[in-house]
Amino acid sequence: MSKPVLAIVGRPNVGKSTIFNRIVGERVAIVEDKPGVTRDRIYSQGDWLNYDFHIIDTGGIEISDEPLIHQMRYQAELAIEEADVICFIVNGKEGITAADEEVAQILFRSKKPVVLGVNKMDDPGMHDRLYEFYSLGIGDPYPISGTHGLGLGDLLDEVVKHFSDIKEDPYDEDTIRMSLIGRPNVGKSSLVNAILGEERVIVSDIPGTTRDAIDTPFTKDNQDYVIIDTAGMRKRGKVYESTEKYSVLRSLKAIERSDVVLVVLNAEEGIIEQDKKIAGYAHEEGRAVVIVVNKWDAVEKDDKTMREFEQKIRDEFLFLDYAPIVFLSAKTKRRMQHLLPLVQEVSEFHNLRVQTHILNDVIVDAVTMNPTPTDHGGRRLRIKYTTQVAVAPPTFVLFVNDPELLHFSYRRYLENKIRNTFNFIGTPIRILARKKND
Repeated sequence: MSKPVLAIVGRPNVGKSTIFNRIVGERVAIVEDKPGVTRDRIYSQGDWLNYDFHIIDTGGIEISDEPLIHQMRYQAELAIEEADVICFIVNGKEGITAADEEVAQILFRSKKPVVLGVNKMDDPGMHDRLYEFYSLGIGDPYPISGTHGLGLGDLLDEVVKHFSDIKEDPYDEDTIRMSLIGRPNVGKSSLVNAILGEERVIVSDIPGTTRDAIDTPFTKDNQDYVIIDTAGMRKRGKVYESTEKYSVLRSLKAIERSDVVLVVLNAEEGIIEQDKKIAGYAHEEGRAVVIVVNKWDAVEKDDKTMREFEQKIRDEFLFLDYAPIVFLSAKTKRRMQHLLPLVQEVSEFHNLRVQTHILNDVIVDAVTMNPTPTDHGGRRLRIKYTTQVAVAPPTFVLFVNDPELLHFSYRRYLENKIRNTFNFIGTPIRILARKKND
């Protein structure tokens, strides 16, 4: 299930970016005491009361034909459309303005849960002014101070109450959820159509044709699948159209909902830095990964071309050394028959659980072949017991005498031993160290 989304909206200069930074816990948004400084929505992650969520900082909403204000309003409306919960921020010192009332009307039309935060209420003596904000019809106003962090806990308590109302993923656990990610025009929509054998998604040579994430359920060889086709992700500095920025969050949410992520590359253009960043999202979320090299029909080839291209992928995507690579053409359907069996295989390894006694035998053998490291004081890492605590991705806990003695290189060595024994093709593995008495 994907993380819920909180959008912070309001007219310019009410302190949205300051509140955003407070919730995120770091200085992500630009903060300046001038209206309209936040031009584009900014995404980050927040957490409160065991809820992890996406948070969107928006430019202010204002009813105006001025180009900048119009663009900010448009972006905020897109954020409202994407959000599960909206935090409407007003300025307690200034009271209700005509622009606040206009924003309230937009929020009414959104049909989304709205929590009203009255910012800049640093002085408790100002709380009598709260009553006027009931006239907005949003509900109880929460007095807060973004600058000093006052009242944000109560505000977030109310926000996360609405997260529990979010619908669960409608698909059963046997359904393989897969998303296709990649920069625009690598052929993701064509690939969906090739898998389905019909024209279900609009296909165009114009980058960015697919704006939304589209769920497409289907069954093949008695296996149920859901394809989530996402809008292409572009490098932030080169994206000028607000809907492109909007699509990035949709792509991230699609990855969170997926079991298997197909990282689609364009064989004609080769690999660029943005491809690695996009693939990194899937790796960090712990999803199974298949690297798909599309448009292979358009490449002039000899008997070394595929091997050389595969080596280039391995050199560039070092963090995805576990991911299988398939070369195909969605246009000609060549080699398409290899894709779904590969997706099913990596999904099985993503959910594979290893018996504890067999796992411990593997670790003992690994330590025998390559003894555990010591620190500068001569203390040696001792692995007392190993168990698997989760799947999707497979996660293993080593109970040791001191977790700090588990060096990165030795952790990697143990991961390779586990992979060599159980394969785990297409899925990341997580190895955690815990002190024995924890």
